[in-house]
Amino acid sequence: MSVKPVIERYSQMFQRVKSKNEGAFIPFIVAGDPDFETALEIVKTYVENGADALEIGFAFSDPVADGPTVQEANIRAFKAGITTKKAFEFIKKIRKFTSIPIGILVYYNLIYKMGIDKFYKTAAYNGVNAILAADLPLEEAQDVVNASEKYGIEQIFMVAQSTSNERLEKISRFCSGFLYVVAVMGVTGARKDLELGTVQLIERVKSHSTLPVVVGFGISKSEHVKHVISSESDGVIVASALINIITGNLKDEKVMLDKISAFCRDLKAATQKK
Repeated sequence: MSVKPVIERYSQMFQRVKSKNEGAFIPFIVAGDPDFETALEIVKTYVENGADALEIGFAFSDPVADGPTVQEANIRAFKAGITTKKAFEFIKKIRKFTSIPIGILVYYNLIYKMGIDKFYKTAAYNGVNAILAADLPLEEAQDVVNASEKYGIEQIFMVAQSTSNERLEKISRFCSGFLYVVAVMGVTGARKDLELGTVQLIERVKSHSTLPVVVGFGISKSEHVKHVISSESDGVIVASALINIITGNLKDEKVMLDKISAFCRDLKAATQKK
């Protein structure tokens, strides 16, 4: 194995954006959607138009936390031949043109099937900063936490409006990198409006943890970004709204990339704090 590339850590990224009085903009893509090469061009477009970090989804047959938009992206990636091995190769390709943090969103079955140690070792070798297993409860997570510490991977956990303060504090002890705050109840998907409890949840998380807070699920326009950043979130993850652009422009890659470029610039501009 060759030497692992030097990459920016999440702590460094959050310091970088904070020094510019901004929040972090973290766009999402399913590895290999709509195909391997086009997905790479999409990620390059993210990076060139304001991405501070990346979240890469590993396609899975039963993505219980995801709505129809991400499910369709998973199906396209499968039809294009993506596998867990190829998803890691996808990240290795990304590492050739950017050093910003990369987190992966994965379902635990994929980790278990490969083997926890091998999965985390492979992730570290290919330049992954963080892993979020969307369907892995805290009570079952000790083995992956151990592996994350062994290989220098940040282990990310989600908190929601239904998370008690006691559980929030427990999650904070196991989590590193940042806390993923779920902005809305339910699965992923672009929403017209965010729930009223989002601001209160950010405040509650901040009062029980010193970790950076990143808000995801339902963030679909610049107004949402401004809203959560002004509410002291340290960053936002945008997924379905970007995938909708991919889905709507599958027959014209240039139009797709142009629309993604403009949307990313708009979202990143919205992270500027007043």
